[in-house]
Amino acid sequence: MASDGLRAYLDSRTGAEVEAAVTLRALDAAITAAEPRLVSAIKYKILMYAFPGDWRHWVCAISANRGGSALRFLYGVIMRDPRGVLRPGSSTLMTWDFTNDDEVDAEAVGDYVREAVEKHARFRADAKAINERARATAAERMAAHRRS
Repeated sequence: MASDGLRAYLDSRTGAEVEAAVTLRALDAAITAAEPRLVSAIKYKILMYAFPGDWRHWVCAISANRGGSALRFLYGVIMRDPRGVLRPGSSTLMTWDFTNDDEVDAEAVGDYVREAVEKHARFRADAKAINERARATAAERMAAHRRS
């Protein structure tokens, strides 16, 4: 059963979100099974999952795009990535992309969500330093890309 947040997200959207509904439902189910304490709501046109009252430090988010869906982790830069699926987004955000044809591995998604939850307190306590290190790393990555 889809969360209230996902139902609202799908009801408010057309196009890409409708095409990705199966994937979005599977992601929502995996997230809510992995951490039932998370609540969901539409923020900035994506469906965010956070601890009640802490939207500033949301844990993960899902959204649809042309041809697929994305599972985002606000502080993904401090997460392990054993499957090698996370791509950089902003300086701290990391994203796991899914096509509409991908089957969602609920256990794998759950592992990533549980790790993000485990690191939530660390991120809250050290967000400024994590952001500064992530920006420096991103700048180094961009400089290296320009040189190549």
